Amino acid sequence: MIDHWLHTPTGSYLGSNYGHDIASLLQRPNSEGAADDFLAKLRADVPVVAALPDGAMSLYAVPDGFERLSIHLDIGSRTYNLSDMG
Repeated sequence: MIDHWLHTPTGSYLGSNYGHDIASLLQRPNSEGAADDFLAKLRADVPVVAALPDGAMSLYAVPDGFERLSIHLDIGSRTYNLSDMG
């Protein structure tokens, strides 16, 4: 379910805003809450994820070379590299 959501851009289904908007994470200050918005949309779109406890999901960035960040989503014991999906 999560793989499907991550590979479906927002607006791919007619009349629905289901899907991700990974590009919304870029070029925004950390204090703006982009990561919280991204996780809230994931919880709203995928009911199974909404049933997880609050600490079960995290979104973070790791430096990857010069002036580059890799964005990772952890859900339970699984890690998704969002930089490869965008």
